[in-house]
Amino acid sequence: MDVVGFWTKSWTSDDRVAVRQMLAPDAEIEWNLDSPVDDEELVQVLHRIAAFADTVTVVGETRAADGAALVYDLEAPFGTVRMIEFLTVAGGRITEVRQVYDVTATDRFFPGLYAN
Repeated sequence: MDVVGFWTKSWTSDDRVAVRQMLAPDAEIEWNLDSPVDDEELVQVLHRIAAFADTVTVVGETRAADGAALVYDLEAPFGTVRMIEFLTVAGGRITEVRQVYDVTATDRFFPGLYAN
């Protein structure tokens, strides 16, 4: 399995150890949620999604030599949230993660997801 596929399988199955192993130590992480993000917060939010969501499905994917853009449907008990993730890969690890959430739906269907 390739790096992007392993990353996706790891976080959607709530394997926090594998997620941490896939992140490069100096990985750049950004998102549009209303809180600062670092690798620890990213791992915690992905854990909360994996634990709370009924299913997480990749509904779109565009690959490049150095990464991928993924579109996810995060199905919760009361609705579905869409999230787009841009990954950069170098040396067999994720060096950049950019996540864009449908913030209105996230706040509605995943309350407290990114609250500190």
